[in-house]
Amino acid sequence: MIFGISCDAIREVVAGIFLISGLVFFVGSAIGMLRLPDFYCRIHASGNSETLGSMLAFMGMMIYEGATLTSVKIAFVFLLVFLANPIGSHILSKSAYKSGYPVWTLRSKDADKAIGAPPKGHSADEPVGNLDQPEEEK
Repeated sequence: MIFGISCDAIREVVAGIFLISGLVFFVGSAIGMLRLPDFYCRIHASGNSETLGSMLAFMGMMIYEGATLTSVKIAFVFLLVFLANPIGSHILSKSAYKSGYPVWTLRSKDADKAIGAPPKGHSADEPVGNLDQPEEEK
């Protein structure tokens, strides 16, 4: 007991903090999936946030469970998700790019309204990565 608080209570509080932190990243990923403009941005949001959210949630479950066989199994699933989720999102985005799926740019239809860009004639630069870049003038 530390200051009249049992070790089990401390472990449950720490596990709860990890689980709530994971939930924050899961909610951020869901908001990114709903709000971002194209496939590439959405796959980026889901790949990064879901990986971190699941890692925090798994760590919280392992802390709550303690040193048991179940926590070893959770750690194994944690490792699989840690390796598979970024690789899977990278393969999906790379195959979409190679198949010609369009990249969202400021030239896309209604892109100015989506980001609140200034009216035409303003000197806003085009973002990097546009598929239909004009050829250089000779």
